Parts: sequence; C-alpha cells; structure tokens
Amino acid sequence: MKWLLWGMAAVFTVTVLVVGLLRFVNPPTTAFILGHQIGHSGASPVKQTWVPLEEISPWMPLAVIASEDQRFLGHWGLDLDAIASAVSSFRKGDGLRGASTITQQTAKNLFLWSDRSLMRKGLEAGLALVLEGLWDKHRIMEVYLNVAEFGNGIYGVEAASHAYFGVPARQLGPAQAARLAAVLPSPKRFDAGAPSDYLWRRVAWIQRQMRQLGSTGYVASLYP
Repeated sequence: MKWLLWGMAAVFTVTVLVVGLLRFVNPPTTAFILGHQIGHSGASPVKQTWVPLEEISPWMPLAVIASEDQRFLGHWGLDLDAIASAVSSFRKGDGLRGASTITQQTAKNLFLWSDRSLMRKGLEAGLALVLEGLWDKHRIMEVYLNVAEFGNGIYGVEAASHAYFGVPARQLGPAQAARLAAVLPSPKRFDAGAPSDYLWRRVAWIQRQMRQLGSTGYVASLYP
C-alpha cells in the first residue's frame, strides 16, 4: 500500500509539472496526434499549424462555446449539471454519453484516448481540474483550438481554416466558424467541406446559439 501511495503521488507530481510547463510551452504533440500517426503509419500526414489565440477570429471560440460548452467561461473544469444528466442517463441504461467541457476535451486530446470508459472519464475529470488550477481560460481555449481534430489528420483551427476555406483562422467569419465547430463531436464522420443535411441543421443551431450568447462580445475576456 505504501508503494502504491508513493506511485500515485509521483504520477500526480509529474502531471502537475507537465501541465504547468504547458502553460508556457506549446505541446510538441498530443495523444490523439500520436495515435493518428501510429494508426496510419505515415500514409495520412498530420496537418497542424500552431497560432496564438490572438490570431484566431473571435467567432471561433464563440462557436465552440455555443456548440460544446456554454458554461465554459464560468465553470472550473466540470459542468456538474451535465454530469448529473449523463449519470442519470447511464443508470437508465442509455449508455455513457458525453458531458465533457472544453477543458475536459482539452485534457483528453492532450493526454488520453478516445473511448467512453468510466476510467477514461475519471482521468479526464481529474486532469481538467489540474488544467483549470494551473491555466487561465485564455490558455485553455488557445490549446483546445490548436489541438482539436477537425477532419482526418487535420488538427487545429489554422490547418482546418486553410483546408476547408482557404483562409487563415484570423479571417474566419461566423458561418465558417460554426461549420468547423459543428464537426467536433465526430470529426471523422462529419465533413466541414461538404456538410450533410444533418450537419447543416447543426450549423444553423450553433449560429442561433452564438447570437443568443451575445455575439463576439461574449468572448472578449479571452482576448486581454
């Protein structure tokens, strides 16, 4: 038991040190990018160009907040209401569905894997708390938008903007940002370049949510 406790303490210490370092240093890769590279053996190269949040159109963080996590600016990493709803559905036999905040998704993309097991969800929640404790919202959003997958081998909003619209991320308009945000639940299934009828409906819903949140003024605090 003593060695187990020492091991857990060591893992926690290393995690805190790595997360603390990544507040100031951009991650050279992520668990998801490594998984893609291993799974495709170089046949599907990774497209990613890192840009600071200041070089990303404010429509983009607004779109992902509207789509993925409307309480992002106010919570501390976990959305307890969404978690309670997901647990209730799980107990009813509906399966383990997503209740992940943007912070949790950032933790998953950086360090974890893609299944929906209880173990992964627990690790994701713990890492999210560490991220919120050591990073500010600006850094969480910046990393999220640079590591999220927007298509097969397309990571980060800068690469996605060029791939789908032929413009840098700073030039994205509200409709384009909503299209990119719409694929995030399943970037290998949905195509921002050729949206299905379902995806177009999702884009329209995201745009309505963006307007209701108050347009880009809602995310002004992310751009100090």
